[in-house]
Amino acid sequence: MKKVLVVDDEKLIVKGIRFSLEQDEMQVTAAYDGEEALELAKNNDFDIILLDVMLPGLSGFDVCQAIREFSDVPIIMLTAKGDDMDKILGLEYGADDYITKPFNILEVKARIRAIIRRNQKKEVTEEKTNLLVEDELTIDVESRRVTIAGKDINLTAKEFNILTLLLFHPNKVYSRDDLLKEVWGSDTLGDGRTVDVHVRRLREKIESNPGDPKYIQTKWGVGYYFRK
Repeated sequence: MKKVLVVDDEKLIVKGIRFSLEQDEMQVTAAYDGEEALELAKNNDFDIILLDVMLPGLSGFDVCQAIREFSDVPIIMLTAKGDDMDKILGLEYGADDYITKPFNILEVKARIRAIIRRNQKKEVTEEKTNLLVEDELTIDVESRRVTIAGKDINLTAKEFNILTLLLFHPNKVYSRDDLLKEVWGSDTLGDGRTVDVHVRRLREKIESNPGDPKYIQTKWGVGYYFRK
């Protein structure tokens, strides 16, 4: 039974989501403010979190950012309809996906199932567990550790997966749709902005000059690649 944390201060919305997910044999826990959500996330092992942006106390962005300090649990942000800034900020703070209100519960369930299926897939084992690039960038696939010149670089799960995918296929250009399929899952419902935000954050962490990147290059109008 998959465990889902639903966070929203509108109790009718929580009630509707709970009822629908429980019909799919999911175990639903509810929280109605940011502090309660964060405490539950710290003390439970959830498979996924549905997190509203507008919450009393800590905002959904604050909660998402705090959770990312100790967990890679998938987070879907619930944002106001048409509010692109909320979507972008959600991705910036570490969310995996977003759904706009008002939403169709079937879409919510489809997103949840897609993420859970993706997380159940076994990671492909690479023959090389360590890879040294340009004598500075080291990636240990087994421990998921990244260092530059001996200094640890903290990457999110998605950032690490993007980096290793590009690195193990140097000079191969991946479109935004390719990266969505490979990193987020073949049945992900998303758009290119999700990829762009994660690539930008990844560059800020591993590039000495993100504006003139050494490793992750852009093929304008096509996608991204790792320059070998």
